[in-house]
Formats: sequence, C-alpha cells, structure tokens
Amino acid sequence: MRRGLFYSLALALAILGLGGAGFWVIDPAVPTLADGLWLAFTTAATVGYGDVVPSTHLSRFFSVVVVLLGLAVLSLVTASLAAIFVEQEVDAEERDIEKDLMRELRTLREEVHALRDGLRDQLHRPNT
Repeated sequence: MRRGLFYSLALALAILGLGGAGFWVIDPAVPTLADGLWLAFTTAATVGYGDVVPSTHLSRFFSVVVVLLGLAVLSLVTASLAAIFVEQEVDAEERDIEKDLMRELRTLREEVHALRDGLRDQLHRPNT
C-alpha cells in the first residue's frame, strides 16, 4: 500500500509539474515557472484563488485538462492514504482474531485430550 501512495504522489507531482510548465509556456499572463506551478496547483485542487488565471482560450482548455487530471490524481493520493490507515486497523483486528482462534484451539485440544484420557481410563478400568 505504501508503494501505491508513493506512485500516486509521484504521478501528482508529475502532473502538477507538467501543468505548471504548460501554463508557463502557453499563457503570456504567466510570467514565471513558479506562477505556472502555482496556477497548476490551484487549478488541480479546484481552489482557484484568482491571483493567477488563464488568459487565453488555449490555456483555459489546458486548465480543464489539469482540473480533470488533478482531481483524479489527488483522489488517488487521498485513497492511498486512507487505504494505509484502514490496512493498519484491519491488520490489528486480524491479529486479535487469530489470537482468539489460537486460544480456542488450545482449549479444544486440551478438552479432546481430557476426553480421550477419560475414555481410556474407563475402557481399561476392571469391571466390578
């Protein structure tokens, strides 16, 4: 599961990096790469502060792509984090169940041995 989180974070960073570079290249209102990265992040996260906005039709179309990809990838990151927490909880629960089952098996084994010994004693006891 942790590997899935790593991959989804790497994919998110790649999409945000490419989105930032894309905004910087195609939109004249985005003067620096840092501004492009900021626009890509606020667009992907659907925050849209408005301090940097797409100014051309091409960059507006590009922002739609960044929103769709960003939502998908950020959802993957969130799902990967949630899966890690759920997995830890399930593992602990499974260990508790396994301990209970082993305890029950031990008790059943002791009861079977006691019954077997009791039967053996009855069968070998002389009739009176």
